[in-house]
Amino acid sequence: MNIKMQAMAKGYIRWTFVVFMIILVLLELFPLLWLFDFSLLKSGDFYGSQILKWPNPPKWKNYIDAYHNAHIPKLFMNSIIVSAVSIFAIIGCSVAMGYAVVRMEWRFRKVAFTLLMAGMIIPIYSTLLPTFSLFNEVGLLNSYAALILPYAAFQIPISMYIITAFLETIPRALEEAAVMDGASVPGLIFRIILPVLKPAIATIAVLAFLSCWNEFIMAVTYIDTDRLRTLPFAVVYFMGQYSSNYGAQFAVLAMISIPSIVMYLLFTDQINRGITAGAVKG
Repeated sequence: MNIKMQAMAKGYIRWTFVVFMIILVLLELFPLLWLFDFSLLKSGDFYGSQILKWPNPPKWKNYIDAYHNAHIPKLFMNSIIVSAVSIFAIIGCSVAMGYAVVRMEWRFRKVAFTLLMAGMIIPIYSTLLPTFSLFNEVGLLNSYAALILPYAAFQIPISMYIITAFLETIPRALEEAAVMDGASVPGLIFRIILPVLKPAIATIAVLAFLSCWNEFIMAVTYIDTDRLRTLPFAVVYFMGQYSSNYGAQFAVLAMISIPSIVMYLLFTDQINRGITAGAVKG
């Protein structure tokens, strides 16, 4: 009887956990559902007490208006350039510094690592005005570098932390065997370390992409020319004559969010492996 009651209790606990997780997933997905729902409404349908409204019929013209009036192609290309260069810089610096800290012996190694990790506790926007003054002095305002440099600088500490945690799980015997075969340090990194680091690299690439793609405050502070503005700035184009076109504004937000959602869905497994790599050593 006790065994049967224990089995029933475990069943109730399991189903309670499943129901709780379903509710949690629905709560997490609701903002996205709300966003895409409102992006298909007519401007007159926004007024009312309903949280969600069924578009009848869906107004796909909102996306056409958003595409043209918000200059989506130009802003999209600028975001791609800034994000791609930032990601390559973050990966290159994180892998090189992570390998130097974990595998090489040199003075002040631990001090340097501690200082780099301290970058994670610095609020990114606390440096907004000092960086603006510095970029203004050296002539970097209104350039891709004005975004790439701070994006990379603030993402490198967490990226390096992930890389070092993953490197700790890689047996040194792999590198020792490569050295005995005559591999140099660059050959060791490119032929042995980088292939093994693929999950960690995918993790920091996705995290860096999400951070760079959605950033707005620095973009609006350091860039003052339409030629170089990034995609999150598209909403600003609807503050003037198109300010009452709420459906197109929601369509812009939906178009901005789609690349981030796709990136995260494509690399979910790699992100999980990269983040949990340092949990178990061996």
